[in-house]
Amino acid sequence: MDVNEFKQIVEDLKEKSLPEEIKESVMAMLDSKSEQIVVLDIKAFSDVTDYLIICNGNSDRHNRAIVDEVQKQIRDRFNRKPMHVEGEDHAQWILIDYADFVVHVFALDNRVRYSLEKLWMDGKRYNFYPDRQSDG
Repeated sequence: MDVNEFKQIVEDLKEKSLPEEIKESVMAMLDSKSEQIVVLDIKAFSDVTDYLIICNGNSDRHNRAIVDEVQKQIRDRFNRKPMHVEGEDHAQWILIDYADFVVHVFALDNRVRYSLEKLWMDGKRYNFYPDRQSDG
């Protein structure tokens, strides 16, 4: 993603009516060079959480770095710690559960395999990646 695309995505993020914790998580992902960031508003369909934030990294190390940055920003800005974190050992699918939102950081092949975006397709979707990567 080039600088202009990054600026456009950040401006788009600022204009969305999403909770501040969601915006901060997306910004942490953008700063960590996450790929294909998607926010799904599923509160109308789920009793478990209100939002899913999904992205993928390009290696196990990158996935861990994304997770570390999201946790740091949420802790520093909102004084919140996750209720639960899963998958850090293998880093192929790391889940950070904040109750009202859940962050999913995938290896690309696992993201395709589990396809959370399709599972929750009825939720309102917000894409935070350049249009040239859009899947339609």
